[in-house]
Amino acid sequence: MSHTAHIRSHRKPRRSASSLAMRAGVAGGVLSTLAVAGASGSANAAEPVTQTLELPTLTADLAAQAAQSADATQQAAANYQLQAERDAAAAKAAKQAKADLAEAKQKAAEAKKKAEEAARKAAAERASRNAERTTLAATDTGSTSTATGSAASVISFVKAQIGKSYVLGASGPSAYDCSGLVQSAFKQIGVSLPRVSQDQSTAGTQVSLSNLQPGDILYWGSAGSAYHVAVYVGDGMFVGAQNPSTGIVEKPLSYDPPTGAVRVL
Repeated sequence: MSHTAHIRSHRKPRRSASSLAMRAGVAGGVLSTLAVAGASGSANAAEPVTQTLELPTLTADLAAQAAQSADATQQAAANYQLQAERDAAAAKAAKQAKADLAEAKQKAAEAKKKAEEAARKAAAERASRNAERTTLAATDTGSTSTATGSAASVISFVKAQIGKSYVLGASGPSAYDCSGLVQSAFKQIGVSLPRVSQDQSTAGTQVSLSNLQPGDILYWGSAGSAYHVAVYVGDGMFVGAQNPSTGIVEKPLSYDPPTGAVRVL
C-alpha cells in the first residue's frame, strides 16, 4: 500500500457521461428560455412603434364610420319627417273628403225634399186644372147666358173680328194679337185697358171660372204675369187671337182652359 493511499484525493471526481448530458440539457434549456425571453422583449420593445404608425389609419376609419353613421341618421330622420308629412296630408285629405261627403249627402237630401215638394205642388195643380176642366165642361153643355149693354157691344166687336190674322203687336183693324184685340174691344165702349196681357190680367176684379159672365176677360198664366188673354162671350165659349196659325177664333173653354178671369164691366 502506498503511503498516500489513506489520504483523500482533493481532485473532483470525474462525472459520468450521463451526468454531463443532463447538465448540458439543463443549460441548453436555460439558454433557450433566455433567447425566447430576449426575443419577446425585443418584440415588445418594437410594438409601440408599430401601433404608433397604425393610429392615424384607425382614427380616419373611425371618423369615416362616424360620418356615415351621422349621414344615415340624418337620412332616417328626413325619411321619418317625410312620412309624417305624408300621413298628416292623408289624414287632412280624408277629413276633407268626409266633410265633402256629408255636405253632398245634405244637398242631395235637400234636393230630394224640394223635388218631392215640387211634385206635390204639380199634382195639386193638375188636380185643380182637372176640376176646372170638369166645371168648364159643365158650363159648355148646361149653361147659357145673354149679354146686354156694354158687354153685348164688346162681344159683338170681338165676334166681328173672327177670321182675321194674328200679328204680334198688332191692334187692328185688319190684324191683332191677343191683348190688342181685347184692348180694342173695350176701347170702342169707352173703357181704357193696358196694352199687354200681364197688365190686363189685373185690370179688374178677379172672378172664379165657375162664375163667369159674358164680357169677362180670360187670362192664361198667373195674374200679373199672364201670357195670353181673350174675351168670354157666354155659353162656355171665348173669342181670342190665338196664334199666327189659327188667327182670331171662337173656341169652347175646354179647348184651352184659362187660368183665371177678371171683370171690368
